[in-house]
Amino acid sequence: MAMFRSLVASAQQRQPPAGPTGGDSGLEAQYSCPICLEVYHRPVAIGSCGHTFCGECLQPCLQVPSPLCPLCRLPFDPKKVDKATHVEKQLSSYKAPCRGCNKKVALAKMRVHVSSCVKVQEQMANCPKFVPVVPTSQPIPSNIPNRSTFTCPYCGARNLDQQELVKHCVENHRSDPNRVVCPICSAMPWGDPSYKSANFLQHLLHRHKFSYDTFVDYSIDEEAAFQAALALSLSEN
Repeated sequence: MAMFRSLVASAQQRQPPAGPTGGDSGLEAQYSCPICLEVYHRPVAIGSCGHTFCGECLQPCLQVPSPLCPLCRLPFDPKKVDKATHVEKQLSSYKAPCRGCNKKVALAKMRVHVSSCVKVQEQMANCPKFVPVVPTSQPIPSNIPNRSTFTCPYCGARNLDQQELVKHCVENHRSDPNRVVCPICSAMPWGDPSYKSANFLQHLLHRHKFSYDTFVDYSIDEEAAFQAALALSLSEN
């Protein structure tokens, strides 16, 4: 319980403040969506916990029967998600320096500016690139789990990649109350093949909207990748 309260308190600190704090340099971070990590776009607020997100970012949470706040994991009524007009006013009122050229830009226009800022584009071009797996002529061990395609835990539909599995379950099993094992998690090094998710659709939309391999930097060793994935898994619980 103490850990849960700590997580909720930490999440609440991500809420946009009543006014700017910490100077102009921290404004962009203070008014960034915790899902996409960009400045809020058409922000909405959850009525029960007050957490704010981009309207588009929160949409996947509203497509399941019992939505949970992506930050504090508390259940909320999707009918009580309202437009965060006070945040929109602050976005139009406050200016922050661009992280590339340092030009002061209204927060409401920061996304558009960053997309065309030459300095930001140069910074992005200099970011470390993911290194693809080098092809090998050595035989692949037969005991390596399949992490490319999965079987629907509800109906047994086979050969679904991660995105197809998400789409399939949303379209065909939205109202299925059964607790099932996530086939994606169970195929990972840190996965528990016996753990059944109480709300599998919510889990899919929050955890597996993007591919696991997208976030693995092949320049780090396997143990470091395992530890990072394990920590992410524990934080969900």
